[in-house]
Amino acid sequence: MNNSSPSKKIDLADLPDEKLVHNLDGDQKSMPKQIVLGAVVIILAGLLTGYFLSGSLSKKISSSVSNSFPGSLGKTVGSTDTKTFPDSAEGNLEAGGLNGEGTHKLVRPGGESQTVYLTSSVLDLNQFVGKKVKVWGQTFSAKKAGWLMDVGRVEVL
Repeated sequence: MNNSSPSKKIDLADLPDEKLVHNLDGDQKSMPKQIVLGAVVIILAGLLTGYFLSGSLSKKISSSVSNSFPGSLGKTVGSTDTKTFPDSAEGNLEAGGLNGEGTHKLVRPGGESQTVYLTSSVLDLNQFVGKKVKVWGQTFSAKKAGWLMDVGRVEVL
């Protein structure tokens, strides 16, 4: 018993006139130009995005930083952004925090309970160690310190 169906013969004259195999030389010549153009567009978009993002961040901190020499009496250094750094305190600046909270401390009259522990995301507080200063910053909750502040501005008194 033969289960095979009769084979059908195809005549080449019955095939459409379109080529089944195409020459790709024309497409390959325009492809590198498209890749280069796409890469240039991506690079320019990245540069513009970086420029605008860095400009908006620097307006909040860097552009408002004074260029004054930090050791001079009466000179103020840091951000003038009072919304970001609304709190202030005065005292003698010393190095050292409290059990990992803060890098420096502001010793004020009234004893240990009046000490403000400080850190700074904007300034190098080491420049002011041993000086009487007024600081502006933002208060953060602390586990051990009574008052922990991120300092954004310092005035030497």
